[in-house]
Formats: sequence, C-alpha cells, structure tokens
Amino acid sequence: MAPLPMTDEECRLGIEALSDQIDLYASLLVKKGVSLQEGQELVLQAPVDAADFARRVVRVAYRAGAGHVTVIWHDDVVSRLTYESCPLSFFQSTPSWQVEQLNSLAESGAAFLFLEGADPAALRGVDPAKPAAAAKARNTECRSFRDGMDFGHNTWCIAGVPVEPWAREVFPDVSPHEALYRLWVLVLEVARADGEDPTSAWETHNASFEKTKRFLNSHRFDALRYEAANGTNLTVGLPKGHVWDGGAGRTRSGVTFFPNIPTEEVFTSPDRLRADGVVYSALPLVRSGQVVRDFWLRFESGRVVDFGAEQGREVLRHIIETDEGSCRLGEVALVSKNTPIRQSETLFFDTLYDENASCHLALGMGFPECLEGGVNLGKDELAARGVNQSSTHVDFMIGTDDLNVFGVSEDGVETPVFVNGQWAWE
Repeated sequence: MAPLPMTDEECRLGIEALSDQIDLYASLLVKKGVSLQEGQELVLQAPVDAADFARRVVRVAYRAGAGHVTVIWHDDVVSRLTYESCPLSFFQSTPSWQVEQLNSLAESGAAFLFLEGADPAALRGVDPAKPAAAAKARNTECRSFRDGMDFGHNTWCIAGVPVEPWAREVFPDVSPHEALYRLWVLVLEVARADGEDPTSAWETHNASFEKTKRFLNSHRFDALRYEAANGTNLTVGLPKGHVWDGGAGRTRSGVTFFPNIPTEEVFTSPDRLRADGVVYSALPLVRSGQVVRDFWLRFESGRVVDFGAEQGREVLRHIIETDEGSCRLGEVALVSKNTPIRQSETLFFDTLYDENASCHLALGMGFPECLEGGVNLGKDELAARGVNQSSTHVDFMIGTDDLNVFGVSEDGVETPVFVNGQWAWE
C-alpha cells in the first residue's frame, strides 16, 4: 500500500527539522567543496528560489574568513523570458560587463561555488540555438574564468540545492511541498551530508577513490571497449600518459577541493581522434532546461558522424555542432551501479546527480590534469597529445545494468574493468 501523503504542515515541519543538517551541508560546500581560504573571495552562483540556502552559504563563508562574497543570482523565469524575447544575435556574444566580472574575479583568485537548482523543463519549446549560443559565447569570451578552473588556478564546486520546480519533476506524484521535502532528504543523503560530521565522511569517501585509480593508472590501457545489450558497441582510445582522476582536485598551489558534490566517478580524457562504434544513452540528458531522451551517437575516428534521439534531437545537434571539438569526446568516466545515487532508484533530471549514477562520456573539452604534465601545456600541445579542445563540455549517461567495459592493452589483450554495470572486483 502506498504511504499516506504528507500534509503541508508536516512538510514544513520536516524541512524545519532538517535545518541543522542543511547548515552542515552549507558548511561542507564552503570548507571542503571550494576549500575557502582566509581572506579569499567567494563567488556564489545561486537560483533565486534557493535564497534561504544561499544566505546560509554566505553566513558560513564569512564565518570561515571569506574576504568578500559575491552572489550572482539566476532565475529560470527571467531566463525563459529573455530567450523568448531577444534575437539569436544577442546570445552570440557575452555582455562586456559579465566578461569583466567573471574574468576579474577569477584573476583575483576567487573560489567559485555553483548551486544547481533548476526546473528541468524551464526552456521547453525555446529555440535550442539560443542557449547553445549563449553557453558558447560565455565559455569562449570568459577565458580567465574558464582557464582558471580548467588549468588549476581556482577552486570550484558544483552542488545541488532543491527548489520546488525541480522537486516536482523528480517526485511528480506528491504535492509540491512534499516533493521539496523529499528532495532535500535525498540531496543530503547522496551528498553524504546527512550525518553528524559530513566533512569526515568526505575524507573517508575520498580515500575510497585511491584503490580504483591505482588499478587503472597502473595498467596504462591503450583503449576501453564498451558493450551492452541495448546496442552499445564502442571502442575509445586513451592517449599515452593519460591519468585517471576522481574525488578531490588540487590547484597548482596545492589546495585540495571537490569540484562536484556529490561525486562517485573516476575519469580521464580519451584520445580525441580514437573513438569508433555506436553508443546508446541510458538516462535522459538535460541541457539548458531542455531534455534529450533515448538517443544514440555513432563515432568514426573520434568524430560523431551520425546520431538520433526520440526527443530533443535538435538540442543534441546544437551540442554536437557547437564548435570543431564538440563532436569529439573529452571525458570517459566510470561509475558503479552500486552507488547511493543509483541505489536511490531516482532520476534527478540533473546531470550532476544522474552522471554519478551511471558510467558516462562527455562531448567537448578534455581535462589537462588527466595527462601527465598537461596543466603546463598550451591548448595546441594538449590537442597534439590527444586531449580534446572545445568551448563546451556535455556529459551523457551510458551505464546500463548490463554494461561491460574492457581495458585493452597495446597488444590487444583485454582485461575486464566493468562486469554487468559494476567494477569487476565488486
């Protein structure tokens, strides 16, 4: 029998009871997520619907010694109105004040905390060329901002914050108030922020990545081969000197931080010229408030040469055609099905969460830190050694319960890495 629905008052009291835990979550994001340093600027990007949580973060940041906190608000309703009202040409460049804002903050050594909380259907029906153009312009023109994160100059963290429109999408069969309460409970749980000491929990979690990274880095595979019953049959080459990463990141100055909370993946950058075969999606892709479902990509010599989707094909096309590198892979990531997010059996409609429930790939920019000495190389040098260059980076999930992944050595010997959606040793 289905549980009785919660009353609005029970939901209010439930979220009120979570208040102390939500404060611990805010502290986790500031102290472990971006590892805020004494006197450092914090840049907080947050949805207006989550103003209460944003204020908690600001409060924690100042108590932790922040020199200043800059808050940049985002509103789904205003964004939709802007996309509906302005011509495509407006989005093909970034306003100079925004370029100056982001670049100057990055150059000053700021830490960046991005709070994800959006309606997955916020831009349904909007011309996908507009958000695609806006993202490309921002990533191309805000170079100090992008390079600060890509090349280890700035700490940064992406984390989720529940808002009602998102909660309604995740839990459509309950009231909006109950959906929001249930999403808060789940977000705290999968972020390992539901206990007495989330900071210690993340130190333990980070240690769990080390065994997996040692295994993959010691084998120096030349390629990975993927196969699944849904038709996935893909081989992805790995560049010489590639490095598997996961868990905590580290800046050039040695500050440890967590780019994603939650995170369950180990990842590296593939050889941009070596991907051949076809891969099918396992979960929907949400991009700029638009959903792509049941899609596939066919690769030849690293490039997407054909694709299809039951829903959102135009959105997918704009991703692939963003620039010269957006049709090539910049990331391969391995995630066991035995993770808290996957075990929750919840589709979050948010890549931050769904990518940590499933093995995934990403079109676009590769990671300099995933190549030996890569953070000291220029973009042309990285490309020459196989690391893809692009103004975009879009993850998509491919990890089915029956996915098998084999590491392929240079002489063709295959070693099982994943068997039926989990690590071969699980």
